[in-house]
Amino acid sequence: MRCYGSTTGSPASRTRHARAARRAAPKPARDLLGGSPAVPGRRGAVIIAAVWIDTHSHLDAPEFDADREAVVARARAAGVVMQVLPAVEVANFAAVRDLAHAHGYAYALGIHPLYVHRAADADLERLDAELARLRDDPRLVAVGEIGLDHFVPGLDRERQERFYAAQLKIARRHGLPVILHVRRSADGLLKHLRRIEVAGGIAHAFNGSAQQAQAFVERGFRLGFGGAATFERALQIRELASTLPLEALVLETDAPDIPPHWLYRTAAQRAAGEASRNEPAELPRIGAVLAGLRGLAVDAFAAATAANARAALPRLAA
Repeated sequence: MRCYGSTTGSPASRTRHARAARRAAPKPARDLLGGSPAVPGRRGAVIIAAVWIDTHSHLDAPEFDADREAVVARARAAGVVMQVLPAVEVANFAAVRDLAHAHGYAYALGIHPLYVHRAADADLERLDAELARLRDDPRLVAVGEIGLDHFVPGLDRERQERFYAAQLKIARRHGLPVILHVRRSADGLLKHLRRIEVAGGIAHAFNGSAQQAQAFVERGFRLGFGGAATFERALQIRELASTLPLEALVLETDAPDIPPHWLYRTAAQRAAGEASRNEPAELPRIGAVLAGLRGLAVDAFAAATAANARAALPRLAA
């Protein structure tokens, strides 16, 4: 079973959908000559295009096998200039690395908490060895996706914690930030971070409290927000996205998971064959919703969150 994340919220009414779509519509790029919309080809216009960094995309997922190149092309056309591809187990280390090099993206290596049940203890040694072997690869930007999942029933929490703590130590040894899986597990993650200090990173798909958010920020982390924040009923996530310091936010899709509200399908719809696949090209529209929540221009929000991503994962700047 592959489960990188979970959807949050539920579809709103048709009227609310239309209203949200209008609010989310990207604002035109502005030129530097007085703030009017930039028109391609207009004499003297200096176009400022919004560019975006997707800090969490599972481009290697089988959902993209049929049209991966088209997915990449749509993302680039939408202004998504960078994707960070986190591994979830040793078996896909090579896949994320190869995709990152093929498309000019970045990647991370780690063992996801939902995969530790089938990971061997020796896989931790393999992770350590791969990080050492690839230490000069500028596209290797973090250890991840690692963490704890307290949402899915029946998981071995003790084994999760052991793998998480071990991977924090590995990240510290290699001087790399981490990409954390946070699902009803913020306090557990922070407990280990207090005794195993790492070089910051990203708390992916953050859905904790304001106090937990502050604790992560104080430890050098940025918080990942994506499709879940587009649901009007996701009140806590939207409140955090609106009120946290801007420098604490990064954007992500978690593609093909956590679709925004305009892609959401109910269980019955999915059973009937209606797809709800998310993809990185949705990031600008997600970003426009978040910019609207904060009352910011879309291009300014894109620039700020891209800068935050480079601060969280310093090798992105290279």
